[in-house]
Amino acid sequence: MRDQWNNKLGFLLAAIGSAVGLGNLWRFPYIAGTNGGGAFLLPYFFAIITAGIPILILEYTMGKTYRGGAPVALARMNKKFELLGWFQVMCAFVISTYYFAIVVWTVSYIGFSVTEAWGSDASAFFVDFLGVTDSALNFGGIKGNLVVPFILIWVIVAFIMYKGISKGVEVACRICLPVLLVLIVILVVRGITLPGAVDGLEYMFKPDWEALKKPDVWVAAYGQIFFSLSIAFAIMVSYSSYLPKKTDVVNSAFITATANHGFELFAAIGVFSIVGYMANQQGVEVAEVAASGVGLAFMTFPTAISSLPALNALFGICFFGALFTAGLTSLVSILQAVISGMHDKFDMNHTKATTVVVVPSFLLSLLFITGAGLNILDIVDAFVNNIGIVACGLIEVILVGWFFPLEKLRQEANRFSNFSIGKWWIYALKIVTVIVLGVMIVLNTISFIKDGYGGYLVRDVAVFGWGMIAFVVIAGIVLNFMKGKDGYQDLNKISHKEVA
Repeated sequence: MRDQWNNKLGFLLAAIGSAVGLGNLWRFPYIAGTNGGGAFLLPYFFAIITAGIPILILEYTMGKTYRGGAPVALARMNKKFELLGWFQVMCAFVISTYYFAIVVWTVSYIGFSVTEAWGSDASAFFVDFLGVTDSALNFGGIKGNLVVPFILIWVIVAFIMYKGISKGVEVACRICLPVLLVLIVILVVRGITLPGAVDGLEYMFKPDWEALKKPDVWVAAYGQIFFSLSIAFAIMVSYSSYLPKKTDVVNSAFITATANHGFELFAAIGVFSIVGYMANQQGVEVAEVAASGVGLAFMTFPTAISSLPALNALFGICFFGALFTAGLTSLVSILQAVISGMHDKFDMNHTKATTVVVVPSFLLSLLFITGAGLNILDIVDAFVNNIGIVACGLIEVILVGWFFPLEKLRQEANRFSNFSIGKWWIYALKIVTVIVLGVMIVLNTISFIKDGYGGYLVRDVAVFGWGMIAFVVIAGIVLNFMKGKDGYQDLNKISHKEVA
């Protein structure tokens, strides 16, 4: 019997936990600050309405109606769509391998916060901590200082995944989300009371209306929505497939998006208040110390924590504890997307499906605790997100929008909803989202081909960038053509008449 969420709240907490990830804490503030500040909120909210929420509604409806992870749900809509589902699943699988490494780093830094082990040069400490080599192909061996946290986190994650949806993922999210909120509240309250906090907030929110004339700013807004909401790479289809039939998916999509983006803005206030304080202490402009991603989390923020006037260890634990809880809830959702795909097509029991996914992910994630781990992670993350996921999103809205009766899905979404979505939903998916994602994939591809990425050697980018995209495509094709359980394409109790 297929597992199911205990109730709608459990599903919403899991969906919000998936959406609220590392990108909310270390990507959004910088993206906003460097793309028009307060003016960026206009394309940001426009992207939420025209892409974020419409795709969430689409994926929730697909999963709930066709009762399967992305490959099977898409196959039940049209057998030719299944391949897309496997591309999405393989993107999720690749992300799981390096996302895990980041969670391992956060655990270590929770411990480092107690003594401020990073000292006076947090950047040099981070490089030494990871034993970073000069090339993505110069592995340098597995780093002994990462082995214990690596095994610890894998045990925790495996335990959650083996317990299943209702007893594992849902329970973990019910614990982690309130903890995350408390930690962020502490950071925000402390951050806004620091001298110089207003400078950090001004950097992030002061509107530059001229920026709205730049296409790159609008592309950045749509990119942030995709990275932030966990859409287009199988997660939300998988999660919604465990919903009871009469669940209100429209309302659920609006709640998920609102909670995620509200958290994103709230966390940004705390993060850049403290970064503003750091700039104030050093007597430099905020732009000189502002950073995104790994740089913000493990280099800039430890320096800021050390400069705080009191309770440094507490706020270090709060920040890295927040990264840990946000990373953990996102990681389990990523793995569940892959597990659902395997379970549903090949009729495996939950334990076997979990093993088939967790063991290879564990083995491949060893790459990211070698000396080359940071370099590999940076390249893989850039290509999988900017090429893989964007391409999957574009193909999804084209296939479902133009080659499937989208009106049927709209009616199904509205059937049990407190308020109905109108025809605007169809036009947003078929036209606006297709155009924007099309522009994104073209610009990203041209940039990677013409300029490479991050100053890395051509061979490194070829192996871990384009090579990883090739892996996703080849593995997706192989899984697509493998024989599934007899009749897995049939809808059994689900019929197209129900979606008419």
